[in-house]
Amino acid sequence: MIQMMPRPVDVKPLKGFRLRLRYDDGAEGEVDLSDLAGQGVFRAWNKPGAFEAVHLSGHGSIAWSDDLELCPDALYMQLTGKKPAQVFPGLKRSGVDA
Repeated sequence: MIQMMPRPVDVKPLKGFRLRLRYDDGAEGEVDLSDLAGQGVFRAWNKPGAFEAVHLSGHGSIAWSDDLELCPDALYMQLTGKKPAQVFPGLKRSGVDA
């Protein structure tokens, strides 16, 4: 049986480029995205109201537009402090032949 990654069910913008997230497994809390603000594509958040336009996209990402979204799996790991192997137990380390 394939274990599904927890999916976000709610997202709310907070002051200081922070998000309040809730996932379908009950995990919830805040993530700080202030380190992204003003960098590259995230300059879009500098426009008044742009960061507050966050929503869940049709395919489950955390999005502000069709061109600006963040991976819900990465945000889940940031929120919970879990490592990829804990979240994706099917990951296997491959050996390296040198």
